Amino acid sequence: MPITDRRTLLQTAVALPLATAGATGMAFADASAVAPAAPAKSAPTKGVTRALAHYLVSASYDDLPANVRKEGVRTLLNWVGVAIGGSRHQTVDIAVAALTPFSGPQQASLFGRRERFDIMNAAFINGVSSHIFDYDDTHLKTIIHPAGPVASAILALSEMQPVSGKDFLNALVLGVETECRIGNSVYPNHYDVGWHITGTAGVFGSAAAVGKLLKLNEQQMVWALGLAASQPVGLRESFGSMNKSFNPGRAASNGIFAAMLASKNFTSSDEMIEAKRGWANTISTKQDYNEILGDLGKRYEAALNTYKPFACGIVMHPAIDAAIQLRNENKLTADQIDHVDLKVHPLVLELTGKKTPHEGLEGKFSIYHAVAVALVEGAGGEKQFSDRAVNDPTIVALRGKVNPVITPGIKPEQVDMTVVLKDGRQLHRYIEHAVGSVEVPMTDQQLEAKFTDLADGIIAPPTIRRVMDACWNVENLPNAAEIAKMSVSA
Repeated sequence: MPITDRRTLLQTAVALPLATAGATGMAFADASAVAPAAPAKSAPTKGVTRALAHYLVSASYDDLPANVRKEGVRTLLNWVGVAIGGSRHQTVDIAVAALTPFSGPQQASLFGRRERFDIMNAAFINGVSSHIFDYDDTHLKTIIHPAGPVASAILALSEMQPVSGKDFLNALVLGVETECRIGNSVYPNHYDVGWHITGTAGVFGSAAAVGKLLKLNEQQMVWALGLAASQPVGLRESFGSMNKSFNPGRAASNGIFAAMLASKNFTSSDEMIEAKRGWANTISTKQDYNEILGDLGKRYEAALNTYKPFACGIVMHPAIDAAIQLRNENKLTADQIDHVDLKVHPLVLELTGKKTPHEGLEGKFSIYHAVAVALVEGAGGEKQFSDRAVNDPTIVALRGKVNPVITPGIKPEQVDMTVVLKDGRQLHRYIEHAVGSVEVPMTDQQLEAKFTDLADGIIAPPTIRRVMDACWNVENLPNAAEIAKMSVSA
């Protein structure tokens, strides 16, 4: 089954996001964000890699503010859920079959499966699994999906060597912080020319987190970051294919590779991020190094992570949110609806204008399907973007009555929806910030419901509860590997 271009939606759709570095809410940038930005430079231009390495080596769990720790735990819970949920997808089956003959010692678990692989191949496959549904976490300022490269790597490592829950959470937050700050420094120019930023920045997060758990010294961490810089992975041309989820998986394993080599004093340049022919200058026309070093240990990008309530790109989330609210409040059924009008930003039709999807993954790029299925089923999870859903006769008929109209003044994160009923009534809903944004975050209970839905049928219900409890309680675990070991198929 071909995998449709589901991420052009999320990546460019969310590529609009968040305007300010210190924002506490999901604020999409205006339409100009999708155009190449003017080149930007910032001081310092030397010592960036070393200053970052110094911070990573010295930062401790006790330094983390309570809200950052909590968001790190929520990041972990969400990631484990999507990794289990994607574990039976054909993409993962193919990866397992292809790599089994070459996998080394059975060191680490594959989430939602019975096989065990060496840590680098396990990290790769778990990274693929967690990304395949486009349901993973999102740092909206950069559209990086932070947990895939980082959690995949350090959970695998925790099965090879003991890692306390506190050390694990500290490494997770530091890895997320590293990749998002580095992503900030080159976004959006880097993304606009075609790089998949989750892979290209994610490798730094993986290397930093693994390096932290390996207790690298400052020079070794410099080398780990340098070796990570030599392994950028992911092009946007891959969107719509299995190659798309390959990218965070490969970033995870590449980060392990970099940190392991550095731990044995495999050297690199000391300025691989900022040098004239280093990473930032080679892959982007924008380099803002203050985004990497500014307020380290005070401003946390990791605290801005968000989680998707709907299994599609964020540009459609406001419309799904509005449709579900109107359906539930008015107990709507499809046969009551004459037509649905919605005022949208131009990106909605640019990215999700497919009127007649035939496969579930195509449905992730159809605003027509998204609204119709939300009105019919009152949900927008993975089941609503399945082959079954896009070919359901009731949904197919209703999506022909959905009329999105590009409207000046409507921002990408907004929608203005009117459902016109056959009896003449008009039901209206305006969404300024959809559920799942930083302004309207998913609650812990909603994250658990999402986890349960994803894991259903893959691991037993009592095990689902135990895994979630272990994630919530990660800081008190003697070894974080417990989470991986209990997240496998019986």
